[in-house]
Amino acid sequence: MDTTWDCIVVGAGAAGLSAALVLGRARRRTLVIDAGKQSNRHTDGIGGLLANDRRPPPDFYATGRAELATYPTVRLRSGEVLTGRRDEAGFVLELADGSTEAARRVLLATGMEYRYPPLEGIEERWGRSVFHCPFCHGWEHRDQPLAVLDRGGALMLTAWSDDVTLLTDGPADLTSEDRGRLQAAGVAIDERSIAGLGGPDGTLTAVMFTDGSERPLEGLLIPVTLHQRSALAAQLGACTTEPGPLFSDALAVDAKSATSVPGLFAAGDAAGVMPSVANAVASGNTAAAMVVMSLMTAPRGLAASAAGLGATR
Repeated sequence: MDTTWDCIVVGAGAAGLSAALVLGRARRRTLVIDAGKQSNRHTDGIGGLLANDRRPPPDFYATGRAELATYPTVRLRSGEVLTGRRDEAGFVLELADGSTEAARRVLLATGMEYRYPPLEGIEERWGRSVFHCPFCHGWEHRDQPLAVLDRGGALMLTAWSDDVTLLTDGPADLTSEDRGRLQAAGVAIDERSIAGLGGPDGTLTAVMFTDGSERPLEGLLIPVTLHQRSALAAQLGACTTEPGPLFSDALAVDAKSATSVPGLFAAGDAAGVMPSVANAVASGNTAAAMVVMSLMTAPRGLAASAAGLGATR
């Protein structure tokens, strides 16, 4: 460790790379640490990102890294941050290979772990024929026979197909009003107990039931809960929000992307931003701009509170 960076960006997904680009263009000495665990790495394409619609994630990230390489103040290295601590200068992070890196600011773009129902066959189809966001994947499954495990998404899915089934995995606790709304929207209700998903080579052709029967199916919308992928924020003492139906432990950030720890910022899924590549890019852009502002105001003796920033050093 022979360099104190202006900012270390932990994570090189859409939020992290976007943040690094803003920092590089502001001539801030920036290190991006990439553990290679981007949440959408298993999907066939990015849905709904202007100028990159349906682009394979590996291509998108490769282009982002190439853009960063043109800025001399930005360095990108592979590795995983295991621990971190604050010191008088800012932060010291230790990586899995035993090396350490120091920075005045840290921007967490570590993403979240997506946890889905324990249903046989989901894992090998995740991010393709099994998905949690209809805006990201609905177009690719338009007009196909679709199903949903989350009753809250059944009505929404009818925007992409007229053949939608709510799978309740056993007798449903639905009110007569709920059943009426679903029926009026053309959503079928299947209350058979689910055994798993079927289809060759990771495709989805049917949902299989415990009674031995099947239902043809080409796309499945499922509920997920998002959990912090990295323990770094907790080690540094950052506060989280109250658990909700989507985010279990999103980092609490203010309007300037600052966490409860002075000098520690967060962006993307980890900060409770609604999951999508477009939102992650915007979140990283905003957070990096706030980091730059905090780096510029502190040496000039401007209080963080007066500047509206969550950093004091």
